[in-house]
Amino acid sequence: MELGLQSSLFDDPSAGTRFAPLAGSVRRRHLTAGAWVDVLPGWLTGSDALFTRLADGAAWRAERRQMYDRVVDVPRLVAFYDEAATLPDPLLDEARDALTTYYRRELGEPFATAGLCLYRDGNDSVAWHGDTIGRSATEDTMVAILSLGAARPLTLRPRDTDARHRRGGEVVKFALGHGDLVVMGGSCQRTWEHAVPKTTRPTGPRISVQFRTRGVR
Repeated sequence: MELGLQSSLFDDPSAGTRFAPLAGSVRRRHLTAGAWVDVLPGWLTGSDALFTRLADGAAWRAERRQMYDRVVDVPRLVAFYDEAATLPDPLLDEARDALTTYYRRELGEPFATAGLCLYRDGNDSVAWHGDTIGRSATEDTMVAILSLGAARPLTLRPRDTDARHRRGGEVVKFALGHGDLVVMGGSCQRTWEHAVPKTTRPTGPRISVQFRTRGVR
């Protein structure tokens, strides 16, 4: 798939493709109502190579969704790999295993599935939502996101509109770029919403890889 990815100046391919250790590097930001977000910039070095392989090799599909009285195109391409599926690149197995090892004591179970989203340009986006299909509607969980390609903001806000107004319309933003990791944990999927908004600024393509536990979408 020809997408015109512009390489990052900080993602040196001569250094190889490798994940940095999570222990001692991840930084946590506590939100409200038991929600938190962990961030590790540049977790994957050499991420451009993985972006290219996934752009060419993942089972991308376009989706359509009911929106009020009409059916519209979902503004991104998606691919989903359940517990029994073979992931489209061995590096995703390595990432999932590393996340399971680091978070298992806190999470209590392994990361099991991988969902991929391809944002082709600034017109592709995802609206405000929480990943609350399945057990995450009532249980705390974690969603770990590996970001590949062009930087796009991941924005978060409290789900409770009264709380947002009391806190001055609080929005938390993370500019996720080449090889960055963000993990949303605790009550984050139930008490906060997240989005990748559209942008009119020229921007290249981005792939988001979301690792989740069993029975969570």
